[in-house]
Amino acid sequence: MKKLFAFFAIAAFAGALTFTSCGGGGNDQQQTSDTVNVKKDTVAENPYKDLPADIQAMMPRGKELYDTKCFACHQKDGKGLPKTFPPLANSDYLLADKVRAVAQTLNGSHMDMVVNGEHYNQQMVPQVTTKEDAVAIINYVLNNFGNKGGVITLDEVKDVKIKPAGK
Repeated sequence: MKKLFAFFAIAAFAGALTFTSCGGGGNDQQQTSDTVNVKKDTVAENPYKDLPADIQAMMPRGKELYDTKCFACHQKDGKGLPKTFPPLANSDYLLADKVRAVAQTLNGSHMDMVVNGEHYNQQMVPQVTTKEDAVAIINYVLNNFGNKGGVITLDEVKDVKIKPAGK
């Protein structure tokens, strides 16, 4: 998995280098204008630029997993379904314990919870089978849907146990 993270980090760096190194002939005025446009485009394409490179590299995987595993219940906008599936957008419950979020993504959950003042008790089945995938999803959620929840690393979840299926 480290090789995959390194590959994405190198690919992201190479892409950024390509965007910023394009130059060529022309007058100085044109080059300045192009540079400004490149910077605007780069920012628009990488909303995660302030995150560590290894976390940036996992965001496409986190989005892919969210879009295939999570959105049916938590919705495309992360707002969930009132009284049925809790929101992940601006979720006090999620932001209170990121390790718990990874554990629930890995092992599922059937516990009473209060999210932003609302009670939820809908069962969630395990969504992924690896800590890498769970961390990718949670990092994606922590940095989307209006969340500014920072990041969680694999090292922070090293003690999370993955329960066997059906347990």
